[in-house]
Amino acid sequence: MAAQTKVAVIYYSATGTTYQMAQAVCEAAGDAGADVRLRKVRELAPDEAIRSNSGWQAHQLETQDVPEAMVDDLAWADVAILGAPTRYGIIAAQLKQFIDTTGPLWSQGGLANKVYSGFTSTGTAHGGHETTLTSLFNVFYHWGGIVVTPGYTDTSQFIAGNPYGASHTSNNGEIAPDSVALGAAALTARRAVQIGTALKKGLAS
Repeated sequence: MAAQTKVAVIYYSATGTTYQMAQAVCEAAGDAGADVRLRKVRELAPDEAIRSNSGWQAHQLETQDVPEAMVDDLAWADVAILGAPTRYGIIAAQLKQFIDTTGPLWSQGGLANKVYSGFTSTGTAHGGHETTLTSLFNVFYHWGGIVVTPGYTDTSQFIAGNPYGASHTSNNGEIAPDSVALGAAALTARRAVQIGTALKKGLAS
């Protein structure tokens, strides 16, 4: 029996929007037969900034038991799906800081020939959905990864509208991800697992 495809879902979330999308990614990847790890990246913001936002503080408490991401999680994975909210059209610094620790594994070729995908959330409708995902994909290209996106491979994508990956507009945290956004996250996960499994089998043959 073939070994399960291993999926690392690594995310950053301040007030919980991106976390909800990460959960949808995990659920769909698990339903697709993958062995899944959910990992959050380390918070960099000072305590006073977190305390000044009740939603941020509440989410930090809610997810205190979620393990922190380690570079070893990427080494373990066949598929890595990364997510973070946008900050000025690129990924949040917390996820970027984690990415910046991957140099030793990258230099050994340990990040190449894996499947990668992404998800994001923004405060406003034109706040950086696509630029955030493509900035994340630039990292994957440097790693030698295979980027898998949802494209328009399912009719639901004509409603979700983002072929680059799953995304959601939160109206600055006031609107939780709806069925469209969570469905796009699930499709992103299924696609990544499907192609990741095929790649794993091909490399093993």
